Amino acid sequence: MVALGDDGDALSDIYFVDGDFPTLIDVYLAPAGIAETTAASAVAVRLGAAVLLPDDTLNPSRYVVAEPDGTLRPVHVDEVETDDGPERRHVRPCTGSDPACALAPGCGRSRFKPTPTPGRPAAA
Repeated sequence: MVALGDDGDALSDIYFVDGDFPTLIDVYLAPAGIAETTAASAVAVRLGAAVLLPDDTLNPSRYVVAEPDGTLRPVHVDEVETDDGPERRHVRPCTGSDPACALAPGCGRSRFKPTPTPGRPAAA
């Protein structure tokens, strides 16, 4: 349990795996009234490191990355389950034309819309 001043406490588990995002943090008691994306963006800025968090689709390869400058953008990530936990590698932008966009519906319905590459429109 970590005290967050007047905002309350946070309870989390932290563990380490291999991959492009080697530190996994599960937060159980986050302060009320702060959106997960806002908190992740603030953490990314403070740490100067990218933070990966689940998005609002059912696509298992799609996440939102909070960049060290605070930018939030949709991405696809290859994930492999290991004995130590999930390893996430090969982060790439969600463009709507990535083969991972076709695996499950939702990329076009997300509030984090696919970002088309020049010359190729995003899939709906």
